[in-house]
Amino acid sequence: MQKIDDIDRKILDILIDNTRTPFTDIAKRLLISAGTVHVRVKKLEDSGIIKGSSLNLDYNLLGYNFVAYIGVLADRSGQSYDILDSLKKIPNVTVAHLMTGKYNVICKIRAKDTKHAKDVIMEIEKIAGIQRLESMISLEESINDKKRLMKSIFTELTPKSRVNTNKGEDRST
Repeated sequence: MQKIDDIDRKILDILIDNTRTPFTDIAKRLLISAGTVHVRVKKLEDSGIIKGSSLNLDYNLLGYNFVAYIGVLADRSGQSYDILDSLKKIPNVTVAHLMTGKYNVICKIRAKDTKHAKDVIMEIEKIAGIQRLESMISLEESINDKKRLMKSIFTELTPKSRVNTNKGEDRST
């Protein structure tokens, strides 16, 4: 597990809220140079902590209002990776996880409506090695807040300060 310092955490906090925040704005808010922000972001990218930036779309505004989760039971557990490879070719499958438990794979699909979702599910059903599917319709996405977890992780990764009671000054551990 990598440690990040307080400045890195503050930079990440700002970028989590808006990945398009210019480095000059971050620098002004943190009272550091834009060059320092650039170097630190590059270091976070090189270490793999930052993996690019992403664009968040409102799929509802684009007409893709239907969300379902599909549990996939494979004929044999060794076929899970082949099934995942086939799922990658279906654009409406937006997320897929290799699982333990009842299903070998669970995937998330987005569709325009129930008819469109049925078509996507029928396409998934054609994948070789699938024994059975079970679909679960999402009624509402109630929690989708990566920021809370990220901020919690950053707090864990930031070295704690401790007070030296002899001199009353802060020292990092």
